[in-house]
Amino acid sequence: MSRANPRSPAREPGNSFSPMAALPKPDIILTHESDLDGLLSGLLLRRLARKLFDQDIRLEAHHYNSWKQRQLRERSAWVSDFCFEPRMDRPDWLILDHHMTDTPAKQAHLIHDIGKSASLLCYELCCAHGLGRPELDRLVHLSNVVDLYLVEDPDFELACDYGNLVKTYNFWNLHALIEGNPERLLDHPLLDVMAVKRRVEDPLGFAWSKRNVVEISPTIGFVDTVVGNGNSIVHRLLRAKATPYAVLVTLFVKSNRTVIASFRSENGEALKTAQQFQGGGHANASGATLPRSVTSLEDAVLYLRSVLAPTPEKGGSLTSLEQAFAAVESKATGR
Repeated sequence: MSRANPRSPAREPGNSFSPMAALPKPDIILTHESDLDGLLSGLLLRRLARKLFDQDIRLEAHHYNSWKQRQLRERSAWVSDFCFEPRMDRPDWLILDHHMTDTPAKQAHLIHDIGKSASLLCYELCCAHGLGRPELDRLVHLSNVVDLYLVEDPDFELACDYGNLVKTYNFWNLHALIEGNPERLLDHPLLDVMAVKRRVEDPLGFAWSKRNVVEISPTIGFVDTVVGNGNSIVHRLLRAKATPYAVLVTLFVKSNRTVIASFRSENGEALKTAQQFQGGGHANASGATLPRSVTSLEDAVLYLRSVLAPTPEKGGSLTSLEQAFAAVESKATGR
């Protein structure tokens, strides 16, 4: 598969903003916290703002759920790697994104292309203002490959190792480690750790997970993982049609006991499932943060089942997410 050329400005029918137009000065830069695409997008936009306005603009990162709940009070903002929606259609707001959207930009400055990662769109804007560098060419290419999951690309495995840096060490830890300089990610020593984990853990993890898929609903299965990269394992399960489920979900419990659900599919069902939990993402790769009271894998599986495959009780039925979660609460408290 041919590489996208990061030095050619993004253009697409329906784009409302030219990369060479005057950019509004942002009060804040907002990006996605969960992956390499969001990290690189945020760092690139911050560098561009520093050049244009000689000022370090504050960077703020969110998961989908916290983003949905955030009040957009700023007069001007730059946003990357979040789906364009009506509340973002505001004057002096610049949005660079690649998720599918039905919302036209009437006031906001929108650069949108579903065939390119958000980091590539941001880098094209940087290149248009003289900030292109060979190191960033390479890094953005790898980010584009892993975010769009371009399995035919010869750099696919290496790109996945770069993507796993954020999954393993988290957005702000990596941000601190590289001191906000994206070039320091290139050939980082931690990539050796990712490569060993991929070679050793992924085959073991795939074999175990294949034997331990748990049904959530007739079309959705929970893939438990003990070792290996969950995304790679799930992708292999889907491609091999190793389970009867159209959507596969993995669960991750963060150190603060927040539970993240990651949904994967091959025919667009993942996004529809994630949206039932106020999540978002791509058609076949989406995620959501579960309610705060869900703090373990066991409760998460119960909660997913109560929403996606509710069993009506005698004399009534579950009619809302609140009622569904009440069942989890009762189980957790023993009431």
